[in-house]
Amino acid sequence: MMRRMTLKAALALCVILSAQGCRRQDARVVEKPPPERVRVGAFMSLSGDTSQYGISALNGIRMAVEEANAAGGVKGRRVDLLVRDTRSDAVETSTVVDRLAREDRVHALLGEVVSSRSLAAARVAQREQVPMLTPSATSPEITAVGDYVFRSCYTDTFQGVALARFAVESLGALRAAVIVDRDQRYSVELARLFREDFERRGGKVVSEQEYPDGESDFSVQLAEVGASQPDVIFIPGYYMEVALIARQARALGISAPLVGGDGWDSPRLAQIGGPAIVGGYFTTHFSAEDPDPQVQRFVADFKRLYGSAPDSFAATAYDAARIMLAAVERAPTLERAAVRDALAATKDFPGVTGAVTFNAERNAVKPIVVVRIGDNGRQKVEAHVPPEEPAPTPTPTPSPTPQKRKPRRRS
Repeated sequence: MMRRMTLKAALALCVILSAQGCRRQDARVVEKPPPERVRVGAFMSLSGDTSQYGISALNGIRMAVEEANAAGGVKGRRVDLLVRDTRSDAVETSTVVDRLAREDRVHALLGEVVSSRSLAAARVAQREQVPMLTPSATSPEITAVGDYVFRSCYTDTFQGVALARFAVESLGALRAAVIVDRDQRYSVELARLFREDFERRGGKVVSEQEYPDGESDFSVQLAEVGASQPDVIFIPGYYMEVALIARQARALGISAPLVGGDGWDSPRLAQIGGPAIVGGYFTTHFSAEDPDPQVQRFVADFKRLYGSAPDSFAATAYDAARIMLAAVERAPTLERAAVRDALAATKDFPGVTGAVTFNAERNAVKPIVVVRIGDNGRQKVEAHVPPEEPAPTPTPTPSPTPQKRKPRRRS
């Protein structure tokens, strides 16, 4: 009897130990951590004064991330997009970027849409050594912050040179008038860059007029401009003032073509300027009217997702996300330094805004689109001004004021 009980007990004990072993084995399988995902932080103005720009840019980023995940992810890993609202505020931008870097431990950062907030973010990204790529901020100060900060759009320096080159080579202009918003550093700097390069190419600035921010009567300035008989009038301002200047210039019989920068890029320009702005030219990052097959595929896909054509903010952000994800794919590891090095090596990336190569200052060397404004505000791509690799931009003296303010929303 004792032997039978012992045998039963032994058998029971074996069963128990076997079950416990299975549970331990199962536990080891369950506890095995899944592969680390690629974490990308996107910080954009989703509320506040420039929310329309931030929302558009975020749509472009989401589209790129969804495409990557549908194709199997990056390095065989899913991409997690962590979105934060900067509330169109520089202080909030610093706060959310700090949290993305320190708490969320993102591998890379995408943002912001304007220069003042991108500059605030750049200081955090450099301190935490997280690779950051701004899709649309053009101030040269941003990438001067440090070697972890990149931009995939062109700089104001390159834009000014391209505009002068277009005026001389495409419009045949030798005499230029310049009308500047003296209160906007964007306008003042772009005017300076245009003037210097226009004169370097053999042209002459025959009149340079200033106006205060928010001005609506330009009769005095235009009288001086008209008397100088320019071949072209350069207006490095924002759409409201540009539209009013165009209307008043045409009313005074001034017929010289009007030329400007990306501050013109708003549907409100044609709505306010009407026929007076027809025939004007401006540089931009992207045009949905570009017949390039790659651009038209992007436009069609974007329309299917969001119900409207992409603007330049959506296009530049879409390219920025794809450039960053391609760098993560090429990097040997997910270490931030490895991603930074792969990003710096980007060359001839085929974006919808043009082929992108980063120079030694981590700025994009790429073509600039020049569009001509037609009837009903329709834009026709007039030229793709190819990049001329300029001399390295001197590191500017930091300024406490915003470097480039986007157009004010007015009715």
